[in-house]
Amino acid sequence: MKQFILTPACCKRLIGSGAASHPAILAALESATVVIVAGTTNGYVAEEVLTRIGQAEGFSKKRFFRGITLPPSRPDTRGGQPAESSFPGDVIISKGQWQKGKTIFDVVDDLREGDVIVKGANALDILGRRAAVLIGDPKGGTIGAAIQAVVGRRVRLIMPVGLEKRVFENLDSLAAKLNAPGSHGPRLWPVPGQIFTELDAVTLLTGATVALVAAGGVCGAEGCIRIAVDGQQDQVEAAASLIESIRGEPAFEL
Repeated sequence: MKQFILTPACCKRLIGSGAASHPAILAALESATVVIVAGTTNGYVAEEVLTRIGQAEGFSKKRFFRGITLPPSRPDTRGGQPAESSFPGDVIISKGQWQKGKTIFDVVDDLREGDVIVKGANALDILGRRAAVLIGDPKGGTIGAAIQAVVGRRVRLIMPVGLEKRVFENLDSLAAKLNAPGSHGPRLWPVPGQIFTELDAVTLLTGATVALVAAGGVCGAEGCIRIAVDGQQDQVEAAASLIESIRGEPAFEL
């Protein structure tokens, strides 16, 4: 067993690398449609998936989001939204070809069983393996569009989400609190999807067993997680090599 420390940026890169090897995504890249909804973690997913299919040229994760959370010390006059002219759209890949400039709203009505939607989350119940999305749009935003296909037509929903977003109360109870009349701020929507965390990424890529054992730090380690990796010697060595390859991942910048 070995322990490793991962910064939030390393976690995003790790999740992206793992998601690009997810069996359901690989299958959909061959013969169906993959919709990667814009978000900061999904920017890493999109980068890794597009690199895998040799179409990463022209993609930048820098503006690949619709809403972001910034420190209280850094108020954002755009409300966390990218300027409309700079938003590149979601990443839509149909039968292995990137359909540049399209969004989930352009394709959601055509999605069918076998297609995959990749959508990030803002709250994670790691034990219950559930996630929830903050809602700012009065019509439910991108997850509102996605749910039509997920529930109505059995489109698969995969939710890449970092352990930094873990919460400890029941997601339905939290949603009831945030969604109650008279409340202020974003709403919260617990959704039915397959969560995909750093732990899942390491297991998928190496076969090792992974546990979150501690968190936090200072001097740049704020928000870090400490994981313990168990397995056969080759599995632990593979995990060590994987984590070493992403150790220098820079922090996300606007």
